[in-house]
Amino acid sequence: MGTAADAREEPVVVERAAGLGGELVLRRAGGDYEIISNGVFLMDTRNGESERLLVRAALEAAARRPGGPARVLIGGLGVGFSLAEALTLPDVAHVTVVEREPAVVAWHATALRPWSRGALDDPRVTVERADLLDYVSAPDAGRFDAVCLDIDNGPDWTVTPGNARLYAATGLDALAALLTPRGVLAVWSANAAPAFEALLRDGFAAVEVRPVPVPRGEPDVVYLARDPRTRASA
Repeated sequence: MGTAADAREEPVVVERAAGLGGELVLRRAGGDYEIISNGVFLMDTRNGESERLLVRAALEAAARRPGGPARVLIGGLGVGFSLAEALTLPDVAHVTVVEREPAVVAWHATALRPWSRGALDDPRVTVERADLLDYVSAPDAGRFDAVCLDIDNGPDWTVTPGNARLYAATGLDALAALLTPRGVLAVWSANAAPAFEALLRDGFAAVEVRPVPVPRGEPDVVYLARDPRTRASA
């Protein structure tokens, strides 16, 4: 976590990139880095507790049922907290990371490498440079024991308008179709999202809500869902 002195330092732009969804900016603030998309703050390297919990809680829930080594899908590479955490956990056979922005992937070979701990070089990791909406709709996407979604700032705060479809009923159904019988869907949010929680409870038999306190503001929230069921008709 950054120090109070870091927080007072004026951020310095390290790199600007033309992303698929607009301008991406990597900034350094003291000893930490921030990613900005079209002028909107996305994430930084200061904490990462909730991003690590996203993967850890999903795999712990999946491990309650037998199934052998786990296959994990992470939607959104970010600053690498979730990916790095997945590789520290036992019985993780493979991690697929879906990240559409080439600049974000490239930064993990340079400035962001300490936070992902060089995970992109791990033979258990595959990076798919694709839009997650396209990936989950592909017939050959595969099946996963944990599907961990960390896109934009959560269901109520999407930086890319099209990503709202991921958090709608049709998006959740597509994500659920990727789960193995013991599979768990984990979704990160920068705030509590009651309407999204209601959709999860309509689509899954078991839903758990895990608030994660942060230094400032309302808690981050990790939603865990398992056992997809037929969604009730409108």
